[in-house]
Amino acid sequence: MKNGGSNPPAPGNRCVEPPGGANCRPGGFVFPPPMDVILPLAAAGAVGAWAYGTYEPNSPLFGPVVGHGRRDSRLAYLTFDDGPNPGATDRILETLATASVPAAFFVVGEHVRRFPDIARRVANAGHEIGNHTLRHRKLHFRGPRRIREELERTHEIIRATTGCTAKSFRAPHGYRNPFVTIGARRLGYTVFGWTFGVWDSDPGVSAEDIRRRVRRKLRPGAIVLLHDGDGYDPEGDRRRTAAALPGIIADAQAAGYTFRPLAELVPFQPRRS
Repeated sequence: MKNGGSNPPAPGNRCVEPPGGANCRPGGFVFPPPMDVILPLAAAGAVGAWAYGTYEPNSPLFGPVVGHGRRDSRLAYLTFDDGPNPGATDRILETLATASVPAAFFVVGEHVRRFPDIARRVANAGHEIGNHTLRHRKLHFRGPRRIREELERTHEIIRATTGCTAKSFRAPHGYRNPFVTIGARRLGYTVFGWTFGVWDSDPGVSAEDIRRRVRRKLRPGAIVLLHDGDGYDPEGDRRRTAAALPGIIADAQAAGYTFRPLAELVPFQPRRS
């Protein structure tokens, strides 16, 4: 053989770095990066994936989640979080009744306990009631026992107060971990995210701001996130959202949209184990 009997480098293994490059060795071979480079890169990728699953409300990483409806027709879905609330929920119910528009209310268990009559009015009006945890706790750093308590106690409060069995769940702030999926499946829930919110819980936003933001962001299949309560303060002021709602509905209908029940996006209704 030529070159003192050594074989030439295999195609694709020839060093393309400048002579003396970190991964070049005598003979022109390329060696893989050292483990002290590979491991941090792999760890960074894992952390990034976990963060995506935790903080992106529609991420499927930790289990199925519904974040929008069909995008081929002008249908949209109104949802309200963090109620019931004495200053906003009844006014919202009146607007929905006047416009014959359905909505879904993701309720906080302790707020239902405080304001049972309002919760019953939501149910009696035919709107969907979903589970939004007992105390509006962020769940992404909670373990299975605490998550199960938050979901199951709220499930029982909703049923005992309204006579309805919740079939849907939305995590506070959308934050989840794998134990949230397990807890939701035990109760036969469909987990919902949202297509867009408009920061209507910001105390500096006006009713007209809320209306304008929804009008600008609305698109086919959108699940709209609004708030009829404050997850941390049972008396929190959400009157601006209530004031914006008639205009939100009027704008959407003028643009050819129809609001539909969120329940029609539930792919199936598994039995509770």
